[in-house]
Amino acid sequence: MEWNKIAKLTTTLGVTLVLAACGNEATNGDTNEAEGETTNSLSGSVQVDGSSTVFPIMEAVAEEFSMEYPEAQATIGVSGTGGGMEKFIAGETDISNASRPMKEEEATMLEEAGIESTEFRIALDGLSVVVHPSNDWVDYLTVEELKSIWLEESDVETWADVRSEWPEEKIELFSPGTDSGTYDYFDEVILDGEQIDREASLSEDDNILVQGVMGSENGLAYFGYAYYAENEGNVKIVPIENGEGEVVTPSSETVQDGSYEPLSRPLFFYVNNESIKDDTVYEFTKYTLEMAGDMATEVGYVALEDSIYTESLETLENLRE
Repeated sequence: MEWNKIAKLTTTLGVTLVLAACGNEATNGDTNEAEGETTNSLSGSVQVDGSSTVFPIMEAVAEEFSMEYPEAQATIGVSGTGGGMEKFIAGETDISNASRPMKEEEATMLEEAGIESTEFRIALDGLSVVVHPSNDWVDYLTVEELKSIWLEESDVETWADVRSEWPEEKIELFSPGTDSGTYDYFDEVILDGEQIDREASLSEDDNILVQGVMGSENGLAYFGYAYYAENEGNVKIVPIENGEGEVVTPSSETVQDGSYEPLSRPLFFYVNNESIKDDTVYEFTKYTLEMAGDMATEVGYVALEDSIYTESLETLENLRE
């Protein structure tokens, strides 16, 4: 697969992938009379929206699913974790991707809407801090330095304000938008719940953040690791000092073993329990859980332990009973 097409996302259009012709009813195991063989002719549709961080995994799964079930349709939208939750609560989608756990107020709104849902973990991510490739002075950052850069009251404006030996050049900030689960996670673990309240370019489209840093020698941004992996060479990753005083770069190993903290995090998707009664939604969800580990690794994230996917598949089967 060619992952550079991720860069073609357009958040304002709510980006969708229409993977095959739409059908109204789901059937499985039709017989090819000419050849006397059974084929996978599942038809129907599944609506997915939410996190741009989870999108590369779900896109990869959806492409494989469309080859397995060419008459089925999977529509994958990208409106951020918060935006996806809004659609999920409104009953507009079957599955909602999220780069953070569902908020308490979202769970309350779902309950008020009469929607029961199930949470599934899909992969692990190392939220990545990046700078322009020509930046040769930032060797690493501490959590406190990150906090001072992003909080308004810190009075940090230039690199020299962070460390005196760094250039007296204004830092140009790029951040996920407020509907992004990545924004929420960074806000929680780095800013202690304080909102970003200073001059920064915000977007739910991580590719816009990548392009921002590529175009600014003094740029600084953060986003999911898959977007760094896709753009390695175009941006430079910044190691982070963890709670043990170790300077750690995000990788499959450091995210899996927890040493890249506090910026390692699980990724999720939520399924409308009622939607699982539909064969297409059920098969897509099952296919996602079966393929998630391989697809996560392929696009630059970290797979969960096999036992977690096995338990999730058992949970899914129970929802069909």
